[in-house]
Amino acid sequence: NYEEFLKVLDVNYLLRRQPLFYPIMEITENNGVWSIKSSTSLKSMELKFKVGVEFDETSPDGRDVKSICNLEGGKLVTVQKAKKANQKSTRSVREMNGPNELIYTLTVEGNDSLVCVQKFKRI
Repeated sequence: NYEEFLKVLDVNYLLRRQPLFYPIMEITENNGVWSIKSSTSLKSMELKFKVGVEFDETSPDGRDVKSICNLEGGKLVTVQKAKKANQKSTRSVREMNGPNELIYTLTVEGNDSLVCVQKFKRI
């Protein structure tokens, strides 16, 4: 239901179709600076941050947001607060399920009925 999640965020059709092109996610940490690299055959992006430090970013779908990432019970939780009143805020949780699977759960603030879950396998 990732496409439905993106529809709620008003993402255009082409960008909604992009995740179907076998996304790859790489998460690293070096001296307290975390990096999440996401790529498909159409688009690549990198997010760099320090845990617990708020920062400005443009989300992959083009929203200007104020974000913060925290570690909560072994999970990496990211909250993106939309800067514009007519845009949505989101929350994502990345957690390991065993040594070889990452579960990525996304929600839209104010829409509890829509939960998007993606699973990534370590390669």
